Amino acid sequence: MRSFVLCWTVALALTCELPHVAGSEPPQFQELFNGKDLTGWVDVNTSPETWSVRDGLLVCKGQPIGVMRSEKQYENFLLHVEWRHMEPGGNSGVFAWSEGSVPEGRRLPKGMEIQMLELDWVKLHKQKDGTEQPIAFVHGELFGANGLTTIPDNPRGTRSRSIENRCKPRGEWNEYDVVCVDGTVKLAVNGKFVNGVRQASVKKGYLCLESEGAEIHFRTIRILELPPGITTPEQTAPVVKE
Repeated sequence: MRSFVLCWTVALALTCELPHVAGSEPPQFQELFNGKDLTGWVDVNTSPETWSVRDGLLVCKGQPIGVMRSEKQYENFLLHVEWRHMEPGGNSGVFAWSEGSVPEGRRLPKGMEIQMLELDWVKLHKQKDGTEQPIAFVHGELFGANGLTTIPDNPRGTRSRSIENRCKPRGEWNEYDVVCVDGTVKLAVNGKFVNGVRQASVKKGYLCLESEGAEIHFRTIRILELPPGITTPEQTAPVVKE
């Protein structure tokens, strides 16, 4: 709840600065998951068994690796996501400003990835020399995937790492609030902003939810769209033709 209040406060601050047209309503959060079915989402390269709705939750079983995408593209927005991993070392994420298709030979699309890793991931994944991965709070890493580039606020190579560990372990709910505006992304984990990137090479595209080997649950996914900026065709993901 604290995280959602934070996101709503940011939204109010932004919308209060917008010119008001008589008779119009200020921007409102819209639910992207209705708790009943997969309305509003399109499978890209997983399977009919990968995603399901159970007891009001969106359940991803993690296989095969791939994504499903939103029906429409988004440019500037606030995104609120509540999620929990169900397996030690689970891997998943949400893509912003993503392409809605996956090139042949790849399993994930070009896009801005907001990483969701279970806390045991670091212990379970060794580096090539056999040592543990560096502790970089990878559950909240931000990075451009498959060709999208950014400038990281807290560099770990080309990625940006969270500066504080705020993630909860498997079986417990986490809240991400993501502010995406004009090529800049800021991430709050469980009520506190801890990471960011800027100057994304793409700043309009689809949202994607990632299936990457482990069961993950989502219970809330909502978005508040903000006014558009100056975005060129080169900064916009291709529209998928149905």
